[in-house]
Amino acid sequence: MDNSATDSASQPRPLAVVTVTYSPGDHLRALVESLEGATEGSTLLVCADNGSTDAVPQTMAAEREDVEFFGTGGNIGYGAAINAAARMLRPRRESGEIDPDYFLITNPDVSFTPGSVDKLRAVMGATAGAGAVGPRIEEADGSAYPSAREVPGLVTGIGHAVLYDVWPNNPFSAAYRAGENMDTQRAAGWLSGACLLVRWEAFNEIGGFDERYFMYMEDIDFGDRLTRAGWDNVYCPDAVILHDQGHVAGAFPRVTVPAHHASAYRFQADRHPAAWQAPLRWALWAGLKVRGALHEWRSAR
Repeated sequence: MDNSATDSASQPRPLAVVTVTYSPGDHLRALVESLEGATEGSTLLVCADNGSTDAVPQTMAAEREDVEFFGTGGNIGYGAAINAAARMLRPRRESGEIDPDYFLITNPDVSFTPGSVDKLRAVMGATAGAGAVGPRIEEADGSAYPSAREVPGLVTGIGHAVLYDVWPNNPFSAAYRAGENMDTQRAAGWLSGACLLVRWEAFNEIGGFDERYFMYMEDIDFGDRLTRAGWDNVYCPDAVILHDQGHVAGAFPRVTVPAHHASAYRFQADRHPAAWQAPLRWALWAGLKVRGALHEWRSAR
């Protein structure tokens, strides 16, 4: 018997990690370095690149065997880039080259704390119905970002959209933020797409991310569709990551705010398609237009 072949077969297969890059700068190196201590196993980081001009993803791939560059062909959006990377990885999963059970999705501006990925995998392995597991996301001051929430309903969504900018503590926004216990492991309606350990079986069953969402709300849609398919979204507070939240969004508000509103409308319109629900869709559309106008007015002051 070839003992070297046996030893090779018994080695844990690398966990595929997919990150969508768009000129990530220094964040990507910090992500790569943090992954080394986040798991005792090996990883393969795939940079699903949507058109970086800083050459950072290409450079990292050239420097390291555990990083790959995968060009998506253009700025196709977050969910579409993840789906493209998953399709590229699928033959490797089937051949046993990578972990056949799970893969990790993360933003390039994330840093993992030691052991955090292994903690996510432990929860996934112990929870047969989990389609996705998400970590505690900490801000710079150590507070937890509300990354595990309930799926917003239409009335809640309208009220939150119209009132949040001018009355942050309104009852609709309070309802939207309900269930934000960030200290207890629990099931949630959806988990932040900034970092998700995903079960391949669940991902394939629902067809991955809805590519109609260019940016924003794709993680809410993903979590909601997992739940509708019978899978759980599990929040794991013991796994901690650090996220440079909003550094891109804050730089391009004229693009990101309308994109967020378009995604919010699509999400609710998809779930309330009946003719008799048209007035509710109109109300949501009008509310988002009002919110957009208020944002423009406040930005101009």
